[in-house]
Amino acid sequence: MFHVKQFESENVSRETFCRLQTYKTLLEKWQQKINLVSRSTLSHLWERHFEDSLQLLPYLPETKSTLVDLGSGAGFPGLVLAICRGETLEVTLVESDLRKCLFLENVSRETFSHPKILRSRIESIAGLKADIITARGLASLPLLLEYAYPLMKGTSFCLFLKGKEVEKEIEMAKKKWEFCLEMFPSLTDSEGRLLKISQIKRILPHD
Repeated sequence: MFHVKQFESENVSRETFCRLQTYKTLLEKWQQKINLVSRSTLSHLWERHFEDSLQLLPYLPETKSTLVDLGSGAGFPGLVLAICRGETLEVTLVESDLRKCLFLENVSRETFSHPKILRSRIESIAGLKADIITARGLASLPLLLEYAYPLMKGTSFCLFLKGKEVEKEIEMAKKKWEFCLEMFPSLTDSEGRLLKISQIKRILPHD
């Protein structure tokens, strides 16, 4: 069960807290049939998945914005952000697995949130642009930048939650990309980092 202290510390309303609790309950139910999250995290879903996603909230603009969440899976962080910022954030969840898309639709319906759920491989997305690109546990940073680049506009930025290999991934990414990077400590993982990346440019090969 969640506790009052938890939703107060995450700076979300009581109503939003209740919707996240509904989300958690549905996740536990669906997990019995399909693999949505790692089994090792089931005993601490709130800390491992919900809090990890909620830490992105302070980095979102207060004005109306569009957000694309790549490889949404069980909905972290994209669906959590859609539930918390539904009035200002237009969220598209990109997921190729049909069963996971059905789960995302179920949670969206039961939590009265309205993200667009796009069943597609990321490589197949066409004509979609967003102010913010998010991803969590999807791929290494070089590949994430490859995925995000076609979706970005001039003022767009990425928010990526990364683990202990983050420094290595950044060095690998710099071989193919130029970008503006801000790095912040993860609030849920002592070895993790939150990356805010903007102004992405591909490094052209020399002749």
